[in-house]
Amino acid sequence: MIQLIAGDIGGTKTILRLVNSDSSGQETLHEQRFVSGDYPDLVPMVKDFLATAPGTPSPQAACFAIAGPVANNRSQLTNLAWLLSSDRIAEELNLKTVELINDFAAVGYGVLGLTPDDLHTLQPGIPNPQAPIAIIGAGTGLGQGFLINCGGEYQVFPSEGGHVDFAPRSELEFQLLHYLLEKHSISRVSVERVVSGQGIISIYQFLRDRGASTESETLAELVRSWEQGAGHRSQLTDPAAAISQAATTDRLAGRTMDLFIDAYGAAAGNLALKLLPYGGLYAAGGVTAKNMDLIRNGSFLSAFGHKGRMSPLLKDVPVHLVLNQSVGLIGAALRAAQIA
Repeated sequence: MIQLIAGDIGGTKTILRLVNSDSSGQETLHEQRFVSGDYPDLVPMVKDFLATAPGTPSPQAACFAIAGPVANNRSQLTNLAWLLSSDRIAEELNLKTVELINDFAAVGYGVLGLTPDDLHTLQPGIPNPQAPIAIIGAGTGLGQGFLINCGGEYQVFPSEGGHVDFAPRSELEFQLLHYLLEKHSISRVSVERVVSGQGIISIYQFLRDRGASTESETLAELVRSWEQGAGHRSQLTDPAAAISQAATTDRLAGRTMDLFIDAYGAAAGNLALKLLPYGGLYAAGGVTAKNMDLIRNGSFLSAFGHKGRMSPLLKDVPVHLVLNQSVGLIGAALRAAQIA
């Protein structure tokens, strides 16, 4: 039995977890949420965390999932003045080993630790444990990655698949593409501009500006404030959540979410065609977790499988929605156990 630290490090909040780990599984001993900006660095935060943990903590290893790029166990966080290095963190916290991984790589490890209660299965498919596993997650951006079974142990590989070109499939989506090109004065549109929290706002603006439906006063004021506050949007309420929450009662919000979910399912299907992930495709991410009912009842699965003569290949792919929003933290803890 060894003690490990797992962390989910974001520009706004950080969640730390202390676990006991052995061959039979992991037990959470202590978990705490912090405001990231309250600390000048990760190390003093972890020291405060351990000081409030029960007993006398003696962690040996740690894995921290970072919301940003990680290279050679170093990361410069995008929204924080933190420059993290695994060697420095290990030395200052007296840990044997520390690893920094991308937050979506942590999701990849995390799906291996989920239980059936953590998932909603859209399509059972025909699972093949030797086949790849695909992960996709709409949140602030569009994360993608995959896992390969190597001799009974999965290796996790990150991807920048969220930045591939957005591929319209209907006249309405072609109009959306041209709208985004003109609005942002850009020469290409990535799928992340459509399938993400920001994408929800962009679709809403597109449908609003083309007069698709009448805009409610509540959403109009919220979106207008967000548009006008471009310089300090982090301090404003994100309209994406309000739009999705209003989808069942507001026609413009409902049409927005219909188009978003259709595009999300199509993006998941494109990933599945590339990998043929008969080990399962897992849809995670904050936007996914907050819109489960809309995804379950909408066009996600039909768009996923609508791939012309290749459609039959995707009927055997198990498709799961991840209900557990701590999947990244679970993954960081499992990875910490691997490196300990």
